[in-house]
This record gives sequence, C-alpha cells and structure tokens, in this order.
Amino acid sequence: MTKYIKEEEIEEKTIQEISNAIKDGKTIVFKTDTVYGIGTNAFDKEACEKVYEIKGRPKHKPLCVLITNISMLKLMVENINPIEQKLIDTFWPGPLTIKFRKKENVLPDIISAGDEYVRVRLLKEGLGYKIINSAGVPLVAPSANLSGSPTGINIKNITQELNGKVDYILDSGNVENDETSTIIEIENEKINIIREGKIKKEEIERAIANT
Repeated sequence: MTKYIKEEEIEEKTIQEISNAIKDGKTIVFKTDTVYGIGTNAFDKEACEKVYEIKGRPKHKPLCVLITNISMLKLMVENINPIEQKLIDTFWPGPLTIKFRKKENVLPDIISAGDEYVRVRLLKEGLGYKIINSAGVPLVAPSANLSGSPTGINIKNITQELNGKVDYILDSGNVENDETSTIIEIENEKINIIREGKIKKEEIERAIANT
C-alpha cells in the first residue's frame, strides 16, 4: 500500500521515517531538482531491481544516482579527472549528470546496465536532499513514470500510474516543465553529451575552454 504525503505535511520525523524506509529498500516518488523521480537506496541491489520492475524499464538503460556531497561520490568512483572536476566546480549542485568510472563492488551492477560507469548528480536542496542526508545513502532516481509514458511532472498522473506500486508518494505539486538533467561523459579528454537537458552544450563548452 502506498503512503501519500503532501510536502507541507512533512515534518522532521517524517523525513526520518522515509529515510529509514529507504535504508530498508523501500521506494519513494519525490520531486528532484528537475522532474519527479522514483527513488530508492542505490546500494541495495534488490531495491534497484524493484525500480526497474515498477517502471517496466529495460535493463539496458542505466539509472542515475543522486548524492548530496562529494564524499558520497568518492565512495563510488575510481577517480575524478581534471575536466570532470572543472564541471563539478562549475555546475554542481545542479542538473548535470556526469558519467564516472565506478569502483568495483560498491554499487550493484544493475545500476550501470552492464557497463563500468555510474551516472551521478549532486543535489543542494529539496526533499531529496533532506532524505539522502538523513539516510546517509545515495538514491537512484529515474523519472517517475512507466516506461513509454510522459515524463513525471504532473503529480495527478504520477499518482494514477504509481499508486500501489511504490511505498511513498511525496507530493510537491506539479513541475513546470519536463526538461531533465544533461548527461555527459568524458572520453580521451573530450566531452560527449549523451543527453542535452537543462544545461546546454554551449554552457559546458564555455566552462571547460580554459581547463
């Protein structure tokens, strides 16, 4: 059964309840810094598998991981190269998802869809930020919709699709637009834009011009 909570009703004890649920592998729908996401403990293999099942997401599509501090990033990735560091300094916290080579035996392989990388974004505010900080674990957070349905921005539609499938729905109202995060990777010191979203190619190119 899904527990539905409006954001204005969420107190500190509610955050603690949800954080404990996350650590136990439960699933939540919450507003990220872009659109609504389906979140769960990124370290929990079964919980991550559950997110794929809820969405009907093909297993070849990786999941983005949300963090709230660089210490979390360093737990998960092998290293941070100079270009990645420049992008972190320029755009984090913010809607830029960076693809890093992951450390072995830290995250479940299902998150990476079979490759050697993890896609990470850093939050600075909002419910997701509070929950991650309280739980002390990063969250996976693909868009809160069934695969093939519109991106998760309308809370009424999200609730209709996901009620009974997730453990919590946290209602922060509708999102103004469906523009998602930009996803990039660095290969041979060159930036490859996998998906252009809120942060545009020109902004990224300007940021690294003097690296």
